[in-house]
Amino acid sequence: MYQLDMLMQGVANLAANPFALVLAVCGVALGIVIGAMPGLTAAMGVAIMLPFTFGMDPVSGLLMICGVFFGAVHGGTATAILLRIPGTPAAAATALDGYELTKKGKAGLALGTAAISAFLGGTGSVIVLIFLGPIIARFALNFSAAESFALAVFGLSIISGISGRSPIKGLIAGFLGLLLATVGMDPMGGFPRFTGGFTELYQVPFIPVMIGLFAAAEAFSTLERGAVNLKAKMSLGRLLPPWNVYRGLLLTVLRSAGMGTLIGMIPGAGSDIAAYVAYNEARRFSKTPENFGKGEITAVAACEAGANGCTGGALLTMLTLGIPGDAVTAIMLGALTLQGLQPGPLLFQEHANLVFTLFVGMLFCYIVMVFMSFGAMRILGRVLQVPRSILTPAILALCIVGTYALNNSMFDVYIMLAAGVVGYFMQKWGFPASPIVLALIMGPMAEANFRRALSLSGGSYDFLYTRPITVVLLTAAILTLAVPLIRSLLRFRRVATATRA
Repeated sequence: MYQLDMLMQGVANLAANPFALVLAVCGVALGIVIGAMPGLTAAMGVAIMLPFTFGMDPVSGLLMICGVFFGAVHGGTATAILLRIPGTPAAAATALDGYELTKKGKAGLALGTAAISAFLGGTGSVIVLIFLGPIIARFALNFSAAESFALAVFGLSIISGISGRSPIKGLIAGFLGLLLATVGMDPMGGFPRFTGGFTELYQVPFIPVMIGLFAAAEAFSTLERGAVNLKAKMSLGRLLPPWNVYRGLLLTVLRSAGMGTLIGMIPGAGSDIAAYVAYNEARRFSKTPENFGKGEITAVAACEAGANGCTGGALLTMLTLGIPGDAVTAIMLGALTLQGLQPGPLLFQEHANLVFTLFVGMLFCYIVMVFMSFGAMRILGRVLQVPRSILTPAILALCIVGTYALNNSMFDVYIMLAAGVVGYFMQKWGFPASPIVLALIMGPMAEANFRRALSLSGGSYDFLYTRPITVVLLTAAILTLAVPLIRSLLRFRRVATATRA
């Protein structure tokens, strides 16, 4: 088979280039560190490393960047699980159940499950990239503005599934997030909206809001609980999940990796969207959906497999069509061009040897990543042994430093602290914070693509019901939004009937 022969040639080429392997290892390590730092993203890490690839051979330079990309997507998981500080937007979904597992003394199990799921999701997406790349890329071409709008609406419908026992409160939080998402530059007209004259608000400060709602709010809540709880310590527990436990997660991991790969191929989508969609679908297929949000290991596996599956999908459209799937692959597109390579179908014909060597290197990066993750877990786990009276102020300091480092702006720090106060009161009153984050991710995507689709159709709304993919996604969104609301209504009626009896 052609692909297998080329892969074997790629293995030989990589074995003859140990410098590329060393750079891949360094890239993964740096990516994990970048991902774990609040305020730093995979796109930022790749952009920082791009100038260092000048003068390198194409394989070495591109593998180092791939290592940073893969490591950064997974790197935010550890802090999300241990401290409820999502290092990356995708890790915000993992934090929903990962931190609850930590509070139950199962942090090691959550970290181990996340690492293995990220490895399987990432390698699975690379395998799809190798064998099915051109076929699936042609399917991704069917996504225009109408389909991207429908995908964003489907993502927004997940709000009802991540709202816990009160979908109404989740919807209220989601609408608040959508209101915040309208702040900034108009996506079609290019003029500022609702900024109050602050140029810093021309782009919604999404990451400061996310850090505030999750990390700062949790720190404020911990301070309120008093000195007794501040001194409490939690253990890491077992790291490697037992086979009889993880075997039951394999179907979820494979399904989530597949969805992540498909979402990654859609321009404008990313690992954060893939993580939330995977979370919702895992909850939909679960026999115990009521456990999600309370420390469900299946949720952690789904989020990590989906987020890391997205990496291969994003690279797929970038390499086969020259269309970047997200901000990271847009920067990587520039890296390819700097190396004198033109992404597209001809890349596989004219530089097949280089492409398959790169594929083998990607698989190597994921193997390195999973070993590094397990190697760092015991060190990271010592954070749990630090008394909360010391750890909580340190978390707040980390939030401030990470937010300031994003744009060297104290304005972002003020936004983060304000979001932390809002998140603190939301916790007290039972409002989930995740719908706000999800709305901030999906809202701009939905608005921009809806208005673009409306413009392309000449002001007609027929694109909502004449395009098959759009119809399927919008129908799925309606069902996803309605089912939890119906369940909540039925539960309320049962309680009311029992009370009257």
